[in-house]
Amino acid sequence: MHPKLYRQRVHKGEALAKNEIRLQYSGFIVFAAKMLSVATGLAFQLMIARGTTKPEYDLWFNINDILAYFTLLATALPFWTMRFVARDKEGAAKTGILANLTISAIATIIYLPLVPLITSSLGISQKYLLLYFLVSVQIIELYSLNALQASLRARMPQAIGYGLLVAEACKVILGYIIIIKFQQPLLGALLSLIVAFTIQIAYYFKLLLEELKQRAKWQYVKEWLKGSVANIYNIVGNQIAAFVFIMLFQFGGEGARGSYGAAAQIATVITHSSFLAFALYPKLLAEKKSEDITTALKMVLMFAIPMTAGAIALSNSYIIIMREEFKDAWPILVVLAINSFVGTMSVFFSSVLYGIEKVDEKAKISFKELIKSRLFIVFSLPYFYSAITLPTAFYILVNYAQNQPLQAALYVSAIISLAGFTMFLILYAIVQKTVKIDIPWKNIAKYVFASAVMATVLFIIPHPTRIYLTLIATAIGGIIYLTLLMVIDKEAKLLVHSIWQEIKFKVEGIIT
Repeated sequence: MHPKLYRQRVHKGEALAKNEIRLQYSGFIVFAAKMLSVATGLAFQLMIARGTTKPEYDLWFNINDILAYFTLLATALPFWTMRFVARDKEGAAKTGILANLTISAIATIIYLPLVPLITSSLGISQKYLLLYFLVSVQIIELYSLNALQASLRARMPQAIGYGLLVAEACKVILGYIIIIKFQQPLLGALLSLIVAFTIQIAYYFKLLLEELKQRAKWQYVKEWLKGSVANIYNIVGNQIAAFVFIMLFQFGGEGARGSYGAAAQIATVITHSSFLAFALYPKLLAEKKSEDITTALKMVLMFAIPMTAGAIALSNSYIIIMREEFKDAWPILVVLAINSFVGTMSVFFSSVLYGIEKVDEKAKISFKELIKSRLFIVFSLPYFYSAITLPTAFYILVNYAQNQPLQAALYVSAIISLAGFTMFLILYAIVQKTVKIDIPWKNIAKYVFASAVMATVLFIIPHPTRIYLTLIATAIGGIIYLTLLMVIDKEAKLLVHSIWQEIKFKVEGIIT
């Protein structure tokens, strides 16, 4: 398409048409945005970690743990909104956004009176009460973001990456001003996030203006609510599983939640590779091409494998740059890195299963059919996961690791990882019975070989303890991996080249 014509189509809002979804381009844009957000996220977390005491850093994670309980329903309706928008159901985007905003208002009204009770029951000082009240703003923002992103993912997935970049830049700039300059680490972190989310929400609203001009169709909500019984069932299951972090905070001792949180901040970077398949789910809803699954799997594994290997090889360097006091927590990062890789694969295969499911194809959702569907089986997995993790973690924490922060965090990491791997095996078996997936074993072998060479080099060299040296070592590892991969895997070379050409074409279209 000629760049000028492309620009005209964007101006008319045609860029939101479902045939504009490009699997590789959209995936790489969102992945690139996520990876750039790693740098901004690391800077943000470092400002918080180094500006707080150990108990305050524990508190920072506890605030977010509590927030999660009141944003339980944030993804329930958007799950169905995205499916309806991807199938071009008129008014679905506007209906989903308005419905989620209504739920957010109810959740906020419930949360505010409970703040004093929550803080007192956890033994949190009243001087931090304002922080717990302030986080209520994020309840509304997170519900809004989930609804907006669901609509955009169905039409223009890469736009979510653009919005993320804007939010991350604002977050770091504001964080530096309030956290560093004004010496308000926890308050500054919350205010920075609130403002950044507000700007991101405004940007997404602008992109969806054409969709928002359509009439809301509240009959969709009736169908979504029926379907959301299963979603809520799944969400509640996930949140029950997350109670393990409350137990870690309560029984692990000072620094236990912070040690786990610091390691998780690094390990979570690996899960960003799942965004390379970000456009697969809506694309399968619209087209259901099995070759797209294999293409997306190659892209995800091309980055997930070396990222996991690198995190393990330089685990002590990565953990120490978060906070000097956590230098002995590197084994936790090793365990969580492996768990993040397994989690990435779980996200990928879940997307495949969701994309090929037809239970709502005609804009009608039968609760009876939903219960019988493969979706419901997958939605039940968090309960099996919780049945393994919660009693095991409670027993270990109380009897073997009470008030022993590092041991407690490591035991919890191991329990979570083993349970997560078990759930992945079940999920994989379900997907394999549903759709034939051509696993690219030859490509995987090449990724593993190149990653092993990179990890060996990183493991042998002196491990840095300064941020800039650690980032340089990371860059060197990345160069070694990509260079070797381009030599031994022509398909990877062609894939990267095609993505680069598509990005250049898009940029020329915008400029022209």
